Amino acid sequence: MVADKLTVTRETFDKVILPVYAPAQFVPVRGKGSRVWDRDGKEYIDFSGGIAVTALGHCHPALVEALKTQGETLWHTSNVFTNEPALRLASKLINATFAERVFFANSGAEANEAAFKLARYYAATRHSPYKSKIIAFHNAFHGRTLFTVSVGGQPKYSDGFGPKPADIIHVPFNDLEAVKAVIDDHTCAVVVEPIQGEGGVLPATQAFMQGLRQLCDRHQALLVLDEVQSGMGRSGKLFAYEHYDIRPDILTTAKALGGGFPVSAMLTTEEIASAMSPGVHGTTYGGNPLACAVAEAALDIINTPQVLEGVAQRRQRFIEALEAINTKLELFSEVRGKGLLIGAQLKPQYQGKARDILHAAATEGVMVLTAGTDVIRFAPSLVIPLADIGDGMARFARAAEKALNAG
Repeated sequence: MVADKLTVTRETFDKVILPVYAPAQFVPVRGKGSRVWDRDGKEYIDFSGGIAVTALGHCHPALVEALKTQGETLWHTSNVFTNEPALRLASKLINATFAERVFFANSGAEANEAAFKLARYYAATRHSPYKSKIIAFHNAFHGRTLFTVSVGGQPKYSDGFGPKPADIIHVPFNDLEAVKAVIDDHTCAVVVEPIQGEGGVLPATQAFMQGLRQLCDRHQALLVLDEVQSGMGRSGKLFAYEHYDIRPDILTTAKALGGGFPVSAMLTTEEIASAMSPGVHGTTYGGNPLACAVAEAALDIINTPQVLEGVAQRRQRFIEALEAINTKLELFSEVRGKGLLIGAQLKPQYQGKARDILHAAATEGVMVLTAGTDVIRFAPSLVIPLADIGDGMARFARAAEKALNAG
């Protein structure tokens, strides 16, 4: 069959894609702003944001223009050479953060892989080859490579793939005493998400984050922040660490960095970066001119008072709508998160119903996420029009009521 004659449907997925996903039954084919249309022309309001990726909505004109312009200029060089978009983007990230050096990759997992390797390499070369312990947290998520999935605190994602990297310890999130019990001078890094995304949209407390910084300083360990999901304006700050009055040693970001174009970055200091040398780590596609041009355009828009201050206003609209739904349905035990990363925890009597509500929402024309089996997650565009929030939450309210009645 000629490829351009192939009729693509949801059933095509079951025939051609590795069975590691369970996507919705509709197939999105077009998006604009915070709305998406499927192949049958049905419209959906997007509260999922591609899992906190499309921070400026679908097909933002500035990102489209950046991609078109760069696409007619230079596509790829590899890191045997360098390129202007990568150097501009790195400079802007440094100017906007604690960082002094940047490493580009293609996904959050690759940025975290680089961060964990750097933490161990720095400890081995600057301190001791026995300083290799990594402390991470239950229910964390850091990616799908063998190293990152092992650092992530969810065995369901790491079991069954053979021996895991050693010297990784998991303790409860937001429990500083648990960290104190295991951290020592053999610890090279503490790895933490300021807001656990896949783990249920759980923000770290101020005392916890500041306590981690102090413990890392005391034991000459690096504080590594995974801001793959919480970064790039999602919390109302450019990066969530700014809420905690701390300075990380290493930070990773991806997802919204490219607004939908695959790109990620690891940020660190000059001192830590100096442990590395040519050939110690690398990537073919990291720092790709197309990706960096789009990411630069996204950063220029997101890192503005207009966008960052607008996050709080939009969050309030979501919270008000969820409270109204809860008043009627008594569905949620808690609504939490920061900025436009929102988690609505289902009450115990509705445990396991999150996926049912997600599917009901799609039927009503609104796209939402789950975070585990008991949390509905919202991660919309940071610039979603207020009217779209109202319309989408009305659809979600209908979906939630139907899902409960069906159950």
